[in-house]
Amino acid sequence: MKHKVRIVSALCLALAGLLAGCAARAGAGKESGYQIAESEKLTIYTSHKKEVYEPIVREFEERTGIFVEVRQGGSLELFDQIAKSGAGESCDVIFGGGIENYIAYQDYLEAYRAAGEEMIEERYRCAGHKWTAFSVLPIVLIYNNKLVYPAAAPHSWEELLEEKWKGKVAFADPAASGSSYTALCTMIQALGEGEEQALERFSKVLDGHVSESSGDVLEEVNSGSMLVGVTLEDTARERISQGADLSFLYPEEGTSAVPDAAAIVKGARHRENARKFLDFAVSRDAQRFLSDTLFRQTVRTDIETADRGETGKNDMRVLDYDVVWAVREKNGILEEWARLQKDTER
Repeated sequence: MKHKVRIVSALCLALAGLLAGCAARAGAGKESGYQIAESEKLTIYTSHKKEVYEPIVREFEERTGIFVEVRQGGSLELFDQIAKSGAGESCDVIFGGGIENYIAYQDYLEAYRAAGEEMIEERYRCAGHKWTAFSVLPIVLIYNNKLVYPAAAPHSWEELLEEKWKGKVAFADPAASGSSYTALCTMIQALGEGEEQALERFSKVLDGHVSESSGDVLEEVNSGSMLVGVTLEDTARERISQGADLSFLYPEEGTSAVPDAAAIVKGARHRENARKFLDFAVSRDAQRFLSDTLFRQTVRTDIETADRGETGKNDMRVLDYDVVWAVREKNGILEEWARLQKDTER
């Protein structure tokens, strides 16, 4: 516990110090025309929320003296920007987003083996080193504690598709939410039936209701307008820590635990600084911080993750999630999804 407090305190102190340093540096630039040397710069595109990327980036700045420029946006938006503007012209590092996108855009990424990669769990390593896993994001089922008894909650994907949950399930549009698309593919693989059959059964349970965003899934279940939902573990844990009366569990058939990642953009102008950032992102200090404070599961084998959820991490059955299939079949799955939603509207 003391070690945990030291890390969190150090990051907080670094954040405060950096804010003062940035203010001073900005003021110096306006008054003296001071320019930051190219060797001290790094540009990062990130799909992470500010509360995730900011402490990591600022601690990196504090430790290295490198000035980081951050652009935040959706994963696909940022990858598309890299593809359109030319590899390495717009940014040095892409940080955040599921590995499906990294596989789809791997031609724009530069291979690099991060320091300490041997401590990353083997199943989360990229054979070609085109990306480096940052954290693990299991898909979970959530329910409203006030309206659903624990024993009555759906404990499996099959139970989620039962008639009693029709019109009471919160799920974000997989065409707009990367995590929802992963959840949809996870359910299809866990059920072990054809894509069309699984999608049709799930669509009937949703009964025409599709949440606008992943955040809305949590709000709808917490408010009671929906009783159960499908979301990421870290967002569920964060919302619960803020006072939401929710519980979450891992589906009995298994769930995906797809990592998000970071990668160096091919032709990066600040390649050495980009390598330093990837090294830091998977370092023991950064990984312990994300596990202890950011509600995420670490990719390292030398950091123990506490039990979580209704049943705990030890009861989480991880599916052998077929990422290549999910990438290859994405257009077809989303087209079928859109067709089913239109049929429901009629």
